[in-house]
Amino acid sequence: MTKLLRELVKGMTMTQVSVKGFGRWLLFSMAILLGLVAMPRDGAAQVTAFKQAVAEAAARDRDMAAFYQANNYEGIWTGNAGKDRRRRAALFDAIAAADDHGLPARRYDAEGLMEKLKSARTARDRGFVEVEMSRTFLQLARDMQTGALIPSRVDGDIKRQVPYRERVSYLTNFAKSNPRGFFRALPPKTNEYARLMKEKIRLERLMASGGWGPSVPSETLKPGQSGPAVVALRNRLMAMGFLRRSASQTYDETLQSAVQQFQAAHGLETDGVAGPSTIKAINTPVQSRLQSVLVAMERERWFNTERGKRHILVNLTDFTARIVDSDRVTFSTRAVVGKNQYDRRSPEFSDAMEYMVINPTWHVPRSIAVKEYLPKMKRNRNAAGHLRLYNSRGQQVSRSAINFNAYNASNFPFAIKQPPSSRNALGLVKFMFPNKYNIYLHDTPKKSLFQRAQRDFSHGCIRLHQPFEFAYEILSKQESNPKAFFHAKLDTGRETYVHLEKKVPVHIIYRTAFTQAKGPTQYRNDVYGRDARIWDALSKAGVSLRAVRG
Repeated sequence: MTKLLRELVKGMTMTQVSVKGFGRWLLFSMAILLGLVAMPRDGAAQVTAFKQAVAEAAARDRDMAAFYQANNYEGIWTGNAGKDRRRRAALFDAIAAADDHGLPARRYDAEGLMEKLKSARTARDRGFVEVEMSRTFLQLARDMQTGALIPSRVDGDIKRQVPYRERVSYLTNFAKSNPRGFFRALPPKTNEYARLMKEKIRLERLMASGGWGPSVPSETLKPGQSGPAVVALRNRLMAMGFLRRSASQTYDETLQSAVQQFQAAHGLETDGVAGPSTIKAINTPVQSRLQSVLVAMERERWFNTERGKRHILVNLTDFTARIVDSDRVTFSTRAVVGKNQYDRRSPEFSDAMEYMVINPTWHVPRSIAVKEYLPKMKRNRNAAGHLRLYNSRGQQVSRSAINFNAYNASNFPFAIKQPPSSRNALGLVKFMFPNKYNIYLHDTPKKSLFQRAQRDFSHGCIRLHQPFEFAYEILSKQESNPKAFFHAKLDTGRETYVHLEKKVPVHIIYRTAFTQAKGPTQYRNDVYGRDARIWDALSKAGVSLRAVRG
């Protein structure tokens, strides 16, 4: 027994679990040993009883039934062989580490599973426990790899296709693999996930030590001021790592610079003035930031797939569109995203950009045509004169021949289009990745909106601040002089389709916490309230905030 216990403990480090967690795990391991030592050796009858129990218990789950049938109803967990012991140890190690990944550890009920192992005295008992361990394993493995929640059930605008694997493949591959290595390979291997885990640990330690200290008791502070509120601001920025130790009680240039660094890391206007938005962000407690990180880790698990050596990343909360090459941002521009209204919020999904349209025609979506333009044309048939109407045969129709008051949202028979021009709602170029949500990236004549810190104003599509430069970068992979090529098409004034020789993946994401290779973790506002709903669902599933002493 001592030798077996040493094997179970082997590989467990104090960094993986807390002292309390290690003690609990040790008791669990001893319970396994006690339970197995008391079991009788299998004879023919016992083998039959074991397999019958496995078949009965697995029958309720098609995937497990298929696995055990293919495996001749042999066990992989509850035998006395070394490989079974290693699998048990790896499973309970992984459950003990569930909190490290922000997963709902209680979902895997380690204590209950241990009790069943301890109480199993007959071959039939072991058969039922065998299947229960596989059930727990399947839940944990999928949660670690592709998330504990189903995104669309949390928010209907999260359209992301999670890369779920066949459940039976987990059992099949695990039975053939190094158990510990199998579990290590499950979570995302992205730099983003690794950095989020590091930030999680940092915040958990801050929680244990009291957070960032007293909040700033003021709505606005400006350079030149002094007093207790300025001291509170100074202390909080020091605790956050934006300011070196200082005894100054004045809002001096050093403090102003620290405020600007904080503002940059939180998507705020970097004016160096601690106005209401900045004070609100500074006073946000550690617990709230930790929630954002845990949600971001869950989102990263939903996104646990190949993203493309070159891809486009649109972060809705950051109001940016970036081109990423080999995990390095090669171009970034400001963006305007869907307005925070029930029918305008930009959805989250991935697709592939296939072409761009230079001097595009705007085909007004029917929802906009009947909700916005039809009421205007009922009041004044010449309203929105920049738009043209077409019948079902594609023929342009004169407004003078139309009685707009005869139509409503359900029977309006005309298509509305805006021809190419500098005033076109899509600007002078749009970037297409055909999708059923009718979302794409495009230019806009409304440039003033890009100067605002929060930029949710569109009907759902993504407007770009620097669309020409974005086009040059996209074309750089197929044109020797992309700028000259682009403007040659633009100068014709005609609608021109330019197909990409190689499609570029486009990922529209939503992250209120995200990292960068260097510098502080970035935090943004929960523009659509989606992360709050995800956290609520995670919390109900059993994820909790924890304070960890370093």
